[in-house]
Amino acid sequence: MINLVLLFFFMAKQHKYNLTLETNYDYDMIGICSHHSDYRLVWGLNELLRLKLVKAENLFDTHNKKTGFSKHPYFFQRKEDEMIDFYLIKNKHEGKFLIPEKQQIDYFLFLVGNQTIDVEDWLLRIKTHSSVLTAFTFEPTDFHSTENLIFEEQY
Repeated sequence: MINLVLLFFFMAKQHKYNLTLETNYDYDMIGICSHHSDYRLVWGLNELLRLKLVKAENLFDTHNKKTGFSKHPYFFQRKEDEMIDFYLIKNKHEGKFLIPEKQQIDYFLFLVGNQTIDVEDWLLRIKTHSSVLTAFTFEPTDFHSTENLIFEEQY
């Protein structure tokens, strides 16, 4: 009887299941090319967009399969009334990129939780600033490396 049960167990068809996780991107993304330092760019963006970006004390951590861990300086602001977090993150730091697929971009501006700001209007305004060479909007789904971006609450 035991041999019959074991034989039945090993003859049973095995099923293979694939688990697919879908990433939810709750942010808008603007790439900025600038020939000025981060402080000068932030000063200009603060004035132009009525922001109050301040330099974060820590660095923005991310991990990429190809390059490993990297840390990037960034500026941050939270607008409590609109429930939006703004991050201006330097793309290249210590030879590593935040978004390696777009190495020609100097900074990325992320609008996390945005429900009220017209990103295309902001893009046009950003392009007019003297510190900005050009700017682009990007879809986070276009890059594999955006899966590694985790925006934590900053205080």
